[in-house]
Amino acid sequence: MSTNVDFLVLGSGIAGLSYALKVCKFGKVALITKKSDTESNTNHAQGGIASVTSLDDSFGLHIQDTLVAGAGLCKEDAVEVLVKEGPGHVRELIELGVRFSKERLPNGEERFALGREGGHSRRRILHADDLTGKEIERALVVQAKREENIRLFEHDFAVDLITTRRPNGELVCCGAYVLDTETEEVTAFRAKVTMLATGGCGRVYLHTTNPVIATGDGVAMAYRAGAEIENMEFIQFHPTCLYHPEARSFLISEAVRGEGGILRLANGSTFMENYHKMNCLAPRDIVARAIDAELKKSGAECVYLDVTHLDAERVKSRFPNIYGKCLSVGIDITKELIPIVPAAHYSCGGVRTNLMAESSIKRLYACGEVACTGVHGANRLASNSLLEALVFAHRAAKDAERHISGWACDSLVDYDKSSHVNIVNRKTVTSLADRVHQLMWRYVGIVRTNERLETAETELADIAKDVENLYKAGCLSAELIELRNIVTVAGLIIGSALSRKESRGLNYNLDYPQPDDTNCKRDTVLIKT
Repeated sequence: MSTNVDFLVLGSGIAGLSYALKVCKFGKVALITKKSDTESNTNHAQGGIASVTSLDDSFGLHIQDTLVAGAGLCKEDAVEVLVKEGPGHVRELIELGVRFSKERLPNGEERFALGREGGHSRRRILHADDLTGKEIERALVVQAKREENIRLFEHDFAVDLITTRRPNGELVCCGAYVLDTETEEVTAFRAKVTMLATGGCGRVYLHTTNPVIATGDGVAMAYRAGAEIENMEFIQFHPTCLYHPEARSFLISEAVRGEGGILRLANGSTFMENYHKMNCLAPRDIVARAIDAELKKSGAECVYLDVTHLDAERVKSRFPNIYGKCLSVGIDITKELIPIVPAAHYSCGGVRTNLMAESSIKRLYACGEVACTGVHGANRLASNSLLEALVFAHRAAKDAERHISGWACDSLVDYDKSSHVNIVNRKTVTSLADRVHQLMWRYVGIVRTNERLETAETELADIAKDVENLYKAGCLSAELIELRNIVTVAGLIIGSALSRKESRGLNYNLDYPQPDDTNCKRDTVLIKT
């Protein structure tokens, strides 16, 4: 079974929706989403979106903050594009109906309430209380549902990309095979342009702030199709994930520290002054490693974030979602310390793209966390991710217009399901996934060594063989597709980390504790051979 569309968009977060809303003006769009229309990493983004809007800020300062956080690997042209084009796209969000929080000045005037997060030298974070992602997603979904040219396919899973090779050797994307989880049918979507906006890969790890859908699908599919994959060793661990059995994966936004929250040990003492001049507002990689070091020194299970010294009403009004969630598990953050641990949060690497968001495969674009635009380098500056998705979705849409006049291939072959006949035990899939989660957390976490990485590589190779055999003969399901993708992405992270013989940004290796600008100040690029 096959269907033809002008634009195929895989993913329904800020990147996919923004792109779809722009390209639907000149073609039919199929928007594929694994879950419901609003389930995405965007929907879980609490902190906000960084953009130069105040008089005491400047493009130069935002660029410099981004470059410093990126530890020498940011692509400066991409950072300049992000910062200078960002404010215009933020204004577009406001015009679409996004309701960013405002504050009233003494003279009665209103202005946007700008927050500050780690690594930022100025207040420049626009936010909607502490549910910014949810508010942006709401506005974009409302707009997308008004567009006749956008058709939403919910609970559908992309299985693999479809490519063809031109006589000149150029690899071109023609669309993707997509599984309907209700009918169990696989449809070949032929598209003039395909956009990967599938989000991140946090679910490769045991502890993560990401939703269950963040299984690295776009990176895995692109790699299998022959795309260049860049800098996958740089996995950002958010320093402050709530440590409570009833609230796994709940993020305590960096904005809490931006408003004056203080990190403390169990005995009440502070420690960040021993690690960085910005103390609790240091970049995320520094804070996560500091917490990891303190936990290993003390043997404690968590450290604490303290906001009890701040005005209680201000805390409740600024962070209503965080206050409510903590209260639901018995923690009144205006009176008690918040137990926190680091957790896998964001992938700074991904599908390698150019400044127009096109991958190394023609007609295949990537935007948002699935992409590696070069903006984040070795460590992402807080709240730059939503801005990146907006800016590069616009650029991709603008560039994709040139492909609208013709197809990359004349027709598509139906997906061959003939070998997928065996019933797969769900417990087997869960057990294999758990093994991946455990080994990635144990050996490929915040602090790495060559021995740990090599152990992970060996163990993953055994798991990968079992998974591939299971996939080849098993009936297709959402869980099986995700397991295959998790294993692929885990291998890319390990392989990238092994190839980097230095510590830089988010890749900290005890065997190479210092950066090596002479030999290693370069991007890691992997391609399937």
